This record gives sequence, C-alpha cells and structure tokens, in this order.
Amino acid sequence: MPLFNQSIRRKIVGIALGLIVLMLITSILSMVMSSQVGVLLDELTNRYIPAYGDLARANIRSLERSVALRRMVMMKMQDSSDEEAYAARLKEFEEADRKIEEETSRAQKLINAIIEDPRTPSDNATLARIDTRIETAVTELRRDMSEDHARLLKQVDGKQMADARATLEHIDTTRDLFNRRIDAIRADMLKQVFASTSTVIGHQRQAIIISGIVTLLAAVVGFAFALLVSSGITRPVRLLLAGAREVEAGRFDKSITVSTQDEIGELAAAFNRMVEQLRHNERIRETFGRYIDPKIVQGLIDRPEVAMDGQRRVMTIMFCDMSGFTAMSEGMTPRGLVKVMNHYFTVMSVPIRNNRGVIDKYIGDAVMSYWGPPFIEEDEQALLAGLSAIEMADQVPALQKQLPDLLGIRAMPVPCDLRIGIATGEVLTGSIGSELMMSFTVMGDAVNLASRLEAANKVYGTRILISQATAEAIGSRLELREIDRVAVVGQGTPQPVFEVMGRAGALAPQQESLRAHYAAGLAAYRACRFGDARAAFNAALDNLPGDGPSRAMLARVAQFEASPPAADWDGAWRLDGK
Repeated sequence: MPLFNQSIRRKIVGIALGLIVLMLITSILSMVMSSQVGVLLDELTNRYIPAYGDLARANIRSLERSVALRRMVMMKMQDSSDEEAYAARLKEFEEADRKIEEETSRAQKLINAIIEDPRTPSDNATLARIDTRIETAVTELRRDMSEDHARLLKQVDGKQMADARATLEHIDTTRDLFNRRIDAIRADMLKQVFASTSTVIGHQRQAIIISGIVTLLAAVVGFAFALLVSSGITRPVRLLLAGAREVEAGRFDKSITVSTQDEIGELAAAFNRMVEQLRHNERIRETFGRYIDPKIVQGLIDRPEVAMDGQRRVMTIMFCDMSGFTAMSEGMTPRGLVKVMNHYFTVMSVPIRNNRGVIDKYIGDAVMSYWGPPFIEEDEQALLAGLSAIEMADQVPALQKQLPDLLGIRAMPVPCDLRIGIATGEVLTGSIGSELMMSFTVMGDAVNLASRLEAANKVYGTRILISQATAEAIGSRLELREIDRVAVVGQGTPQPVFEVMGRAGALAPQQESLRAHYAAGLAAYRACRFGDARAAFNAALDNLPGDGPSRAMLARVAQFEASPPAADWDGAWRLDGK
C-alpha cells in the first residue's frame, strides 16, 4: 500500500519507527565497536603494560641479587666473620632470586593470556617467541647462577680470594647477559604495546566515523520522510478548510475532493455527508430516548455538572445473566436469536424500571443496572434492587413457556434460567467515553463485585446472590440466607454473601427450616466440625431436596474430610474464576 494512503497515525508511527530503527542501529554499532575498543583497552592496560612492567622489574631484581651476593662475599672476607649479617645478606640474595622468577612468571602468564584471547588481533607468533625467550633466559640464568654461587661460597670459605674474584666476574657476565636478553625482550614487548595501542586508536577512530555517518544518515532520512508526510497532510487540510468556509457562507452544494485514505480523508468524506445528516437531526432526537434510559436524560438535564465532573456515590449495582445462553444460541438462527433476546430483555427490564432502577447497558445476554442518587434516595436502593431481582426471578417460569412459542418449536433445547448478582458500595458515576460518544455509567469495586457474584451463582446453584453491604442495607425487609464467606477474583478480603429467598414473611415452613439447618451447618463447617456440618446440610436437603447451596457445601465438606484445611483456615472460599 502506498505511503500516503496510510493513516496519519501509521505515517507518524512509521517515521518514528524508522528513526528508532536507525538510532538502534547506530547504538548497536557504537556499543559493538565500543565493546571492541573496551576489550582492546582492557588487554592493553591489564596485560601488555603489566607484562612489560614485570620484565622491567626482573632487571631490577637481577641487580638486587648481584648486590646481595657481593655483600655476602664481603661479610665472609672480613677478619671476624659476622654470621648474622651474612645470613641476612643470604636471605636478601634468595629473596631477589625468588622475585626474578616471580616477575618473569607473571609476565609469561600475561603473555599467554593475550595469546589465548580470541577477541583481540594480537601478534601471537611474536608473543609466543617472547614467552619462549623469557623461559630460556630464566632457565639459563638459574643454571649458571646456581653453579657459580656454589663455587663462590666454597672459594670464599677457603679464602681463595683470587678465584672468588674471577667467579664474581663470571657471575657479573652471566647477569649482564641475562639483563641484555631481558632488555631485548622488553624492547620487543614494547613494540607489541605500541602495536596494541595503535589498534585501539584505530578502532576508536573507526567507531567515531561510523557512528557519525549513521547518525547523519538517520537525520537526513528522518527529515526527508517528515517533509514528505507533512506536505501530504497539510495539502488535504487546506482543501478541507476551503470547504468549511463554503459551508460557513451557506453554500452546501460543493463537496470536497477526497484525495487521501487517512484520517483527513475520512474527515473530508464525513464533511461531505454532514449536510445530508443535518436533515435527519430531528428524527434522531425522536429515537434518542429508546437508547438511553429516560432517567439519565432527565437527571443530566437537571444536573449537568454530575455528568461533566463525575462524583463518588454509594450505589447498588445488579448484573443479571441468562444461564444456558451459549448452548441455546448455538442451535438458533440469527433472526430467532434476536427475537428471543429482545423478548428476554423486555421481560427482564420491566421489573428494573418498575422499581426505579437505571438500565446501564445490555452486554451479550446480560443486563447491567444500578440504583442510587441522584435518581433515588440512598436508603432505598438496596431494597429496590432486591425487589427487582425477586420480580425478575418470578418471570422465569412464564419466560420458559413463552420462548418455545416465540420460536415456533415444542420445547427449548436447553432450559433457561437467571443468575443475578447485587453489590452495594462506593462507585464513580459520570460520563465515560470519547468526545464523539459518551455513556453515563458507574465504575468501581462494587461493579466488579456484582459481576463476580452473578457468576458465583453457578458455584452455589442459586439465582440471586448479594454482598454483605447490600444485605445490611436491606435488613429484615427481605428474607435472606447467608450462603458462605467468599473472596472473589480481584478482591482479596473475604466477605459474607447472601441469597435473596423472597419478600419479608413470604417463606414457607420448609424454607424456614431449610434456612435454620443451613445456618447450623455453616457454623459447624466454619468451626471445622465437618461431621456436624454434613448432618445439618443433609437435614436442609430433606426440607428442599434441590437446594443448590446445601449440595455445594456437602461436596466441599467431603473434600475437607478427605483433605483437611490448614490450621489457620479462615472459613472462607476463594473463587478462582470470574
């Protein structure tokens, strides 16, 4: 696709990515070449120069050795030999001898390290010869000095001074030969140091040149592309401005030529459709009320600052979902599915509207609604949400009978039912969306909790689950049953959840007995008295054999009897799924 047919975002992102790629190439080249220079510098400073220094110190140790030897002879040649001073000179002699070997050995190790390092372009053949020459010089020095030293001591002990002087001269000759050899080796080593230094300087210069070239190339290419893209953007903008001035003057017969396929091209096409859309504004206003709850419209008209600024309020949120929807929808035609869903939403929306709730949105087969200021008083919201849930559940039998007739079939392939979750808490209310389209909605932990409680009905086999805050707000105005202490996904602190069983005073004796046995079983379960809990839950099932929570808790009791919980178990159940 040509460059100028891309969106503005892609153009800008493309330029940015191109520049980033060039910058990355520059950085990578600089890093690679700098690392090479660093390796060379490291070898120069930590191997070449120390090796050269070790060879220089070996020369010094040779002189120190010679001086110590002469002092030894002088001690022996005195009339009254000082054995203690002689022993001190002998120690100095041996120490200097040992240091010669240490210095040369260190130099050899460093040279061998240079040879073995494949990262640097050193003259390994020359360095190997230097290593061999050091070894030879030290070996010959050790051999000749050992013989001359033993001979000299015998001559000094025997007072053979003429022979001792001759031996000393021979020792000096041997030392001078060793020093000349070491000097020659140092000279060759210094050449290698200079060669390594030249290599480092060359690599630095090369890195600087290449980095400069690539940086300049990135700047030139980036500027060229920016110039091309900016001209491609400004040209259609000028056309759009001219068209806007025509409309401002009241001339609607002139359209704008759409020359690009980016956002400006889309804007030009939208501009061309604007005059036609103006004729339909009144019809849009008439149908507007079908898509936004009238309470929201009126509330925002009365108090527009609520929509603009948003507020934190305590509200009650409900999520209602149709169970078995996925399996049911697989066997339906699109038209039949739309017919079923429209009827389902109509039936479920009536109790919400009748109880002064606000329908926020339809999400697939789910309905999200809420109660709270400024639409109703805060102390009524939990009760009205609970009453709506009861009335919605009361519609299920009729709905199950209506759906087959609606589709023209004898029976639904999958029975439908409801799952409702209700939570009360502080939420953010306000208009959320873009500048083109906004929705007055609620956001916060209470919304998430209501959604999780709706899903938790699948775990407990219930229809209506509410949060602790909702139950406390309802009080005794509805018949409630505590089901469990649950920690839902996204909220780590467990809290009790309750089932709405019916209106106040509307429970049958079997339901009252069921609630009592279930409460006893729940208390025993939390106290880890699983035998008592099992008996109580079975007694609850005797009153209502199909009770989902009792079945769920019996399964959990069996699980804990097989694998007891930890000693610090808090009696809560953690739901992993959403």
